[in-house]
Amino acid sequence: MISLRHTVTGAAASTSASTGASTCTNNFTAATGRFVCGLRAKFALMVMFSLCALPAHAIECRLALLLAIDVSSSVDKTEDQLQRGGLVAALTAPEVTAAFFASDTPVALAIYEWSGRYNQEIILDWILINSPAKLLGAAEVVAASTRSHNDFPTAMGYALGYGAGMFERAPNCLHQTLDMAGDGQNNEGFPPSSAYSAFPFYGVTVNGLVVNAADFEAETELIPFYLNEVIRGPGAFIEIAQGFEDYERAMRRKLERELSLRFIGTIIHPNSNPKDAG
Repeated sequence: MISLRHTVTGAAASTSASTGASTCTNNFTAATGRFVCGLRAKFALMVMFSLCALPAHAIECRLALLLAIDVSSSVDKTEDQLQRGGLVAALTAPEVTAAFFASDTPVALAIYEWSGRYNQEIILDWILINSPAKLLGAAEVVAASTRSHNDFPTAMGYALGYGAGMFERAPNCLHQTLDMAGDGQNNEGFPPSSAYSAFPFYGVTVNGLVVNAADFEAETELIPFYLNEVIRGPGAFIEIAQGFEDYERAMRRKLERELSLRFIGTIIHPNSNPKDAG
């Protein structure tokens, strides 16, 4: 297994678990310390107001973040290595680790890979990222993972349905976000719209990481496909990687954005209309 322990330093390694902005330590660089201190203060206010809107038993974590990576036949061996390595590098990047620990309320993380109708495999099952060691361990699991399938088409509707099932047994968090990464449009089974109708996606934000490789005709319309058919829910967005070589940068930017106050600060009230969620 690839050792990543030397990569988690600075912001993640020195973050304290006590409450409030005063917990920032002198081991941070000045810039990172100010960034994390400010975020922790904002998150403290967000969680305080969220507690008024949701039952107390629901508060285990501020965000359940589920990452889905594409291992369909259009992704070759080198590209798969680039996306796994890019995800590991993004998870251990200083700005991403700072965002994970910007609040004392943790993030729950899970990762799975998907391709054909019945070809989904869990890479990392749900874990509360409540310490730098937990985040490092999650990255090491990804680094040690190997591809489960390489010869199946792109069944995104089924992949979304699988993700909905994972959310049903996730920790109770304030918000839920599913991140669908892929380099092609749905070409097997039911489309994303059918998945959103058939599976419980109320309150779930679905973002997209589009790998804009454009090696096949179907991929030339990939960005509109994600914008019109894949993303949904409060604050949903896409991040674009210009090929798998750009995967790390795109994943890092996407994770920073998903973990930020703005994009997890929308409360879905129990009595609101499900159609308002996306």
